[in-house]
Amino acid sequence: MDVRRAGERYPGGDPATGIESWHAFSFGPHYDPGNLRFGAIIACNEERLAPGAGFGEHPHSHTEIVTWVVEGELTHCDSTGHETKVRPGDVQRLSSAAGVRHAERNDGPSPLTFVQMWLAPRDPGGEPSYEIVPGIADSTPYAVAEAGAMLHIRRLAAGERTAVPDGAYVYVHVVRGAVRLGEERLAAGDAARITAAVGLETVALTPAEVLLWEMSG
Repeated sequence: MDVRRAGERYPGGDPATGIESWHAFSFGPHYDPGNLRFGAIIACNEERLAPGAGFGEHPHSHTEIVTWVVEGELTHCDSTGHETKVRPGDVQRLSSAAGVRHAERNDGPSPLTFVQMWLAPRDPGGEPSYEIVPGIADSTPYAVAEAGAMLHIRRLAAGERTAVPDGAYVYVHVVRGAVRLGEERLAAGDAARITAAVGLETVALTPAEVLLWEMSG
């Protein structure tokens, strides 16, 4: 188990324009050859957008992009014609495939915080696609078959336990609250990278929200 603390993330974005980014993996101008990916995950970014701020239209390819809104409302539009509002509890996925352009912004009156995770597909190319699952229920798994990955979302009451999926690679990200994972205490923004996970569980020390990625080898 490799624990990475929130304070170890790389800062990015453009604070002067209302964009704050915190990167868990090598990203953009901050190149770290020892931290390029874990399993299928190649990015896990915490993004904070002030009202009116956002990312203008930009390209992606050969990436599965999964977004989880923590607070506020994300406006998303892409070159295939989708324009949606993504709210807390919704899972959004953009499969960029051979190439797509999109834009993300905060059109609301309140600050926006979201976690965006990029996964490498097993096979590059294909046609881009888009999906949003509104108000996904607790414990409902969300499959990203193209990357051999499954997302498990848990909203835990204090003292509640949940099993960590057994798997070749498991990535645990704490969205809010605090949990104990094995002997480690994880708080909001902390993450754990687990190889060959077997028989682990997470215990909520406070009310908590946790994202768990189960990935094949």
